[in-house]
Amino acid sequence: MDAMARNTRIVVVGGGYVGMYTALRLQKKLRRGEAEVTVIDPQPHMTYQPFLPEAAAGSIEPRHVVVPLRKVLRKCHHLTGRVTAINHADREVTAELVSGTVTTLGYDVLVVAPGSVARTLPVPGLAERGIAFKTVGEAIYLRNHVLSRLDAAATTIDPGLRRRLLTFLVVGGGYAGIEALAELQDMARYATRYYENIAPEDMRWVLVEAAGRIMPEVGPRMGLYTVERLMEAGIEVFLDTRVQSMEGGHVVLSDDTEFDTDTIVWTAGVKPSPMLEHTDLPRDARGRVECTAELQVVEMPDVFSAGDCASVPDLSKDDPDARTSPSAQHAVRQAKVLADNIVAHLRGRPLKQYKHSYAGSVASLGLYKGVAEIYGVKLRGPVAWFMHRTYHVSRMPTWNRRIRIVFDWTGALFLGREVVSLGQIMDPKAEFTRVAGPGKPAPTTEKASEPISTAAKGA
Repeated sequence: MDAMARNTRIVVVGGGYVGMYTALRLQKKLRRGEAEVTVIDPQPHMTYQPFLPEAAAGSIEPRHVVVPLRKVLRKCHHLTGRVTAINHADREVTAELVSGTVTTLGYDVLVVAPGSVARTLPVPGLAERGIAFKTVGEAIYLRNHVLSRLDAAATTIDPGLRRRLLTFLVVGGGYAGIEALAELQDMARYATRYYENIAPEDMRWVLVEAAGRIMPEVGPRMGLYTVERLMEAGIEVFLDTRVQSMEGGHVVLSDDTEFDTDTIVWTAGVKPSPMLEHTDLPRDARGRVECTAELQVVEMPDVFSAGDCASVPDLSKDDPDARTSPSAQHAVRQAKVLADNIVAHLRGRPLKQYKHSYAGSVASLGLYKGVAEIYGVKLRGPVAWFMHRTYHVSRMPTWNRRIRIVFDWTGALFLGREVVSLGQIMDPKAEFTRVAGPGKPAPTTEKASEPISTAAKGA
């Protein structure tokens, strides 16, 4: 009996779109005893990022936009840890586990899918003041943070502090930035009905995009329509503009516009995982792993890759240098081909090339508002918004999560959104530390705006 067929070790680096969908399909396709699959990821779950804006806005329970890896990958092994290096010459993966131990795993077939991280620029103050929008933790933080700014603004009489608290900046006009901005603003506008001294027009929402248009995936006309809808909602849109500085929350734009804010959301693109710098895999000028159309790493037939970290030829275009864009749509489709090609590779069968047909794009602009382009048909408003929800809930892994999300939507439809800040989760030990620590002298009474200002900065 062929020992290789019985004991093939498949290691999947990353439990995101590509990693989880590949492992999910492998456990269905592989014969019993044909191979063992190990998935390594820093988190015990996969996050469905297109639903993060709705999770941040309170339309969906945050736990319902993540898929527990151990629950769905029952026939696979799972290690919670961060891969730090790949040495294909020795067929070894080095990982630092959450326990603090460092381990090395051997493999016969490797799937490289660590995904991407936020692409940052050398903007003064960005590291201290900015927050990305790629994880469920960041979505939860932003929801609580935005609502806490309303709470703080409602309790101050300082007009300058109030303007700062009620000013919200989003940098980046791609899908993530536009949907995060629209959903958060929609939630905040809804929340103002419960504040006696805050009206929707008191808030200032700002979008800054370095390019001359937003959401290039939906085409110029739909991009223009989106800008118009954002401006109708009271959002200031700066195109062909860059952020030059944000030190101390004081934002300076390239057109000399200046303002203060406590909220800076950074969604200015992504870049491949920095882990790839510690590998011997071939990479292109942008740092992505070079792949063939079969999703094999160039000159490494036992290594496969896909998703945001991979440079995959786009066979749907005539340009031989064209590469697929980093998107959830590509990642999910590539994972299916990748898993099937691994099975074919193990069984000595021909591999298939990844070639997609463009179906379209959908985006939400808040409750009952959206834009979409489906097979060349452009849709706007509630219809596009409904298409956005329908498409993404159909892409959500497992019926368990789909049903939970539909229940969340139904509850929000009839009962309204929950608009309360759970600020304690940002520093859960603060109250216990206060009562358990040594006694402190009572604070000196000062004018009303000063202690409120201090609390607002730390909220």
